[in-house]
Amino acid sequence: MDMKQTVRRAFVASGQVQGVGFRPFVYRLAREGGLTGTVGNTSDGVRMEVQGPPAEVERFGRRLCAELPPLARLVGLSEEELAFLPGETAFVIVPSHGHAGHSVLVSPDMGICPDCLADMRDPANRRYGYPFTNCTNCGPRYTITRAIPYDRATTTMSCFPLCPDCAAEYGNPADRRFHAQPIACPVCGPRLWFVDRHTRQGGDTGPTADNRREALARAGQVLLDGGVLALKGLGGFQLACDARDAAAVQELRRRKNRPHKPLALMVGDLATARALCELTPEHEALLQSPEKPIVLCPRRAVPAGETDPLPPEVAPDTRNVGLMLPYTPLHAALFDRLAPRAPLPPALVMTSANPHGEPLCLGNREALARLDHLADAWLLHDRDILVRVDDSVLSVAPRPLRTGDFKDEAASSPATVPHAVDPFFYRRARGYVPRPVFLPPFGEGGEEGDPTVLGAGAELKGTICLTRGHEAFVGQHIGDLENPATLGFYEEVAAHLESLLEVRPKAIVCDLHPDFLSTRYAEARAAREGLPLWRIQHHAAHAASVLAENNCYEPALALCLDGTGLGDDGTIWGGELIHMDLGRADWNRLGRLAPFALPGGEAAIREPWRIALALRIQAGEDAGPAPWDAEYAMAATAVREMLARGLNCPRTSSCGRLFDAVAAQLGLCLATTYEGQAAIRLEAAADEAALREGAAWPLPLVESNGLLELDSTALFRRVLQAQAAGEPVGRVAARFHLSLAHALAGMAATAARKTGTRRVGLSGGAMQNALLARLLPQALAEHGLDPLTHHELPPGDGGLSLGQAVWGRQLLRGQRLGLA
Repeated sequence: MDMKQTVRRAFVASGQVQGVGFRPFVYRLAREGGLTGTVGNTSDGVRMEVQGPPAEVERFGRRLCAELPPLARLVGLSEEELAFLPGETAFVIVPSHGHAGHSVLVSPDMGICPDCLADMRDPANRRYGYPFTNCTNCGPRYTITRAIPYDRATTTMSCFPLCPDCAAEYGNPADRRFHAQPIACPVCGPRLWFVDRHTRQGGDTGPTADNRREALARAGQVLLDGGVLALKGLGGFQLACDARDAAAVQELRRRKNRPHKPLALMVGDLATARALCELTPEHEALLQSPEKPIVLCPRRAVPAGETDPLPPEVAPDTRNVGLMLPYTPLHAALFDRLAPRAPLPPALVMTSANPHGEPLCLGNREALARLDHLADAWLLHDRDILVRVDDSVLSVAPRPLRTGDFKDEAASSPATVPHAVDPFFYRRARGYVPRPVFLPPFGEGGEEGDPTVLGAGAELKGTICLTRGHEAFVGQHIGDLENPATLGFYEEVAAHLESLLEVRPKAIVCDLHPDFLSTRYAEARAAREGLPLWRIQHHAAHAASVLAENNCYEPALALCLDGTGLGDDGTIWGGELIHMDLGRADWNRLGRLAPFALPGGEAAIREPWRIALALRIQAGEDAGPAPWDAEYAMAATAVREMLARGLNCPRTSSCGRLFDAVAAQLGLCLATTYEGQAAIRLEAAADEAALREGAAWPLPLVESNGLLELDSTALFRRVLQAQAAGEPVGRVAARFHLSLAHALAGMAATAARKTGTRRVGLSGGAMQNALLARLLPQALAEHGLDPLTHHELPPGDGGLSLGQAVWGRQLLRGQRLGLA
């Protein structure tokens, strides 16, 4: 090689570049360009040194950015000129090396890719039917990774030595399984076996030749016979039953004490999904994406005289069904065994395997013990799960409804619907965690310039968030922190993320509520480690979360609409208009829904008829019959007495509780068995024709005690008057949604004129109402305002920890700049 016509340059790629086929991709680029050099994993990412003609080195750098592997995400690419290295004749992949601290993005777990699925279904392939097939484009990542750099030795696959065939694939840069860390085959990989109640009671629960040989067939028979199967999944155990069998679904609900909450379904292929639901191209793109989430899809209408292919017990409160495709080879293998034996294409309920209110089961012995009252049989394997991760739940992002042009998007032809997919998160976990939300640079100075902040999250739908440099990592959905077991899971997630990211928090931010277990964790840890602890009001954290997601650090407004959260005045908030300057970590409350009573406090959340009764009395409209008269007549007398005396009737500005009250008044939901049930039924009842008319009730906006107040009582009175006039429930429900959206937008517009800002963030659990999420952004736009919505995290409490962490980060920045 002529030294005069040769350059040597180092590239360091940071981001999601390990365990995603990046090094073989680099190897291919270098070989195609006739370059020599090296590539290897480091704690800073992937380091490449290439040597050759200047034009080819330049072309190599361009192709690095333009031709990434499917799962790679390039966050940064640094370059450095190096001295020519004489005598180098080849391009090689070198062993990984690490050091304390890193900037690598750990890849989330990815669903099985088409190539691996084809391998499993090819009788001539050595992985035919093998339920642990994977390659660099799919398979477990986050749930099996202990440390970075991401190599087999740092995963739970380290205990499975490679056979000669797998070792050859692992070491061949031209093979798609090159350095696929979970690589396995029937000779050297994990084993699957079956345990039923009989063998479980006999204590013989380990793998044997017999229970391995027919494991999938026997598991399938349990499902075909109407039983409940506990299946060891990717991030924990799942419970499965035949979704077409109403009795099996009801029995699963009875065992899990889950009478109404929708159950997710897994179907074997897209054709079955289309037979069950009305799918747009966006739905199909999400279902088939590498993440393979649960996607909420509208159930297909059943013509008169035909039998519904799904029993109503699957999702009794809504016409949406949570669908997913097989995302592990084990799921695919199970469906392949079921399909020839089932009378119809199989559809399985696939739900989290955990006793009520507790975390997912991880280990085999744990599942056999904890699920004994839930499952009839167990499908087990010996690949350890390091981290519990539940399924993600998404829908296609709601589009604004144009008044007078409302249509059912499910009926749109594929030719008229764009294929770009904008997901809307309800629960963010498998497939997406631990992808970061990117933040603006904090400043110079390494760790001291970019201190890590821990956001402790809320009580419901708990998550934690850790910042690292210009990245914020929101951990997986944990659930409701209501018992020691769930708190233990919460602590596991915090410890694992800190270990994986190699960070320790320099400050902690939590909710104002003193009784949240997340608050108690934050207080205890801050005291133990001598860390600063800041508290931010619940809805201010929601505002910070949506603004941070949209990189909005200048003054803006935020409508934060949810259930209940402790206000900084000691009252219960939930329908707030906030003005926030996130850049300066400053906020104040400008408006709210006018307060109303919650008779019995927490009891009113479980029994929404109490709130409806309180609003009837507050509106002066308590005469005449009520939907709860028959079932709750004696209790209603006691509630009236409580209201008259002001006993245990805290007042709230909660948007979520207003939805509950309207649902109860319309007879849709008098008592709830899961959070959000009343609002879900109210949304499902809304009549499309009324939405098409756009007939919103005008509502008064007043100023009281320095706050703009939207009159909740007046809106509820409108509901009562429409009901008394004989308007159908669907029409009343639709007009309620329309009126609330227009009134909230009007309040924001009034505040926008006073503050001089046009940007309005939308956050809080009520924004998971797909109808409100469509109506409110359009109503804001009609006022000339710019709505900002969540696109990487759920708008509910699952995204709250991001707002807390970013708030703490801005407080530290303010201290550094002398602003605090």
